[in-house]
Amino acid sequence: MSRTVIETIPILPFGMVNSFLIAFEGKAILIDTGLPQSEPKILKALKKHSLVWSDVNAIVLTHAHIDHAGSAVAIKSLTSAPIIAHEMEIPYCQGERPTLNATGLFGRLFYKTGAILEPFPYFRPDVPIAQPKLNLSEYGFPMCTLHFTPGHTPGSLSVLFDDGRVIAGDLAASGILLGGIAFRKRPKRPPFEESAALVATSLEQLLALGARKFYIGHGGPLGAKTIDTHVHALRKISPLPG
Repeated sequence: MSRTVIETIPILPFGMVNSFLIAFEGKAILIDTGLPQSEPKILKALKKHSLVWSDVNAIVLTHAHIDHAGSAVAIKSLTSAPIIAHEMEIPYCQGERPTLNATGLFGRLFYKTGAILEPFPYFRPDVPIAQPKLNLSEYGFPMCTLHFTPGHTPGSLSVLFDDGRVIAGDLAASGILLGGIAFRKRPKRPPFEESAALVATSLEQLLALGARKFYIGHGGPLGAKTIDTHVHALRKISPLPG
C-alpha cells in the first residue's frame, strides 16, 4: 500500500492558517476549507498531486470557525463531496456565535477586530457524526480514523493515521500572534479555546493512541514530545479534578 500524502495548504502565508489535503491512490479528502474564497489555493494543492475537484471524496471539518469552514459551501459545490462535522458543531455551522474565550493578549485584541465573527456561507453538515470515532475507509482511506477531540470547540475532530501522523485542528498552535510566522516549533494555545482541560484530555487521548506528528491549523507541525510539554502546561492552568 502506498503511503498517504498529507499536503499542507497555506491559506494564509507562513503557516498562519492551514488546511490539509490527504491524497491516496487518485483520491483525496480535504481537511478544513480555510477562509472564504480559498478555492484557488485548494485547487493549486489538488493540481500538485494531479487531482481535480471531482477526486475529492469528502470534506472534513475539524471545527466550524470561519478560518476552517469559511469555504465549505463553495468547495462542496465544486466537488459534490459530503461535508463531515461533529453534530455538536452544527450550531456554529449554521451561524450561531461561537464561544470565544481569549487565551492571551493577542486573542483579546484579535477579538476586537471582529474578523473571527465575520459571517460566511452557513450550512448543515451532510454527515453529522456523534460517535467517538469514524473509520474513513468508506471514503477510500482505510488508514485513517476520525476522532472526537473536544476542547477548542465542543465538536472538534482530529484525523489520526496508522503511522502516527494526526491532523489536530486547533487543539494546539505554534509560532507567534495567530500562529506560524516564526518560532513554529514552539507550542502555544490558539487565540481562543473553550476548555483548556478538555484540550489537554483530547491531546492525551491522541498521544495514547500513538500520535507522533501533529499537523495543526496555525503553525506546526509539532512532535509528540512537544505536545506532551504543552499538555503539562495546560494542566497547570486547568488541573484534573481531585
